[in-house]
Amino acid sequence: MREIVLDTETTGLSPRAGHRIVEIGCVELQNTVPTGRTYHQYINPERDMPDEAFRIHGLSEAFLGDKPVFADIVAEFMEFIGDAVLVIHNAEFDMRFLNAELELCKRPVLPMERSVDTVAMAKKRFPGAQVNLDALCSRFEIDNSARTHHGALLDAELLAEVYVELMGGKQPGLILGASDEDSDSTANGQTRSPIAADRPVRPPRPHYASEAEKAAHAAFLESIKDPVWLRA
Repeated sequence: MREIVLDTETTGLSPRAGHRIVEIGCVELQNTVPTGRTYHQYINPERDMPDEAFRIHGLSEAFLGDKPVFADIVAEFMEFIGDAVLVIHNAEFDMRFLNAELELCKRPVLPMERSVDTVAMAKKRFPGAQVNLDALCSRFEIDNSARTHHGALLDAELLAEVYVELMGGKQPGLILGASDEDSDSTANGQTRSPIAADRPVRPPRPHYASEAEKAAHAAFLESIKDPVWLRA
């Protein structure tokens, strides 16, 4: 299964207020394993950069001034994501911005059903706990020391690791402690159970009482005075 872990940086909180995407970062997963393929692009938002947004991601108006506009990179971006599932932290936010940009380019929007929200996943798994990216990195012991500012590609790479942990770890579905050799097929095509082991077959041990044991038990019962099982 192909999935794209995606993150964006923007000039603000709402495209309805005229805010735009300034950075996109994507990491490709195949069966929850990173393939090494990534997509990263800075984008000229064609507007100023508010101080609040600059303090978050450090991308200035001057830095972005010579970068391509979204319309110039949309084809490349859409080709990279293809029809893959989009794994996003707070998916509604990023999907809203992506669809606003797509609408400006007169392109079909991305349905929300195509996204997986890792915030919702984390809230379900850890009710009442903090579920921002830094908190989840700390919980899963993922090194995020390079995250001095928000950055779309770095955040997507960290989120890919978090997502794997939320899905059950690096070997989801495998029995804990089972080796690949235990779970793989044998040379003749027959499958083996991951918990099978080669042990000597021992015959069942008899558990019935011998005649001598029965006689000893009867003698013991005769020696008991006023047994409770004979009381009326």
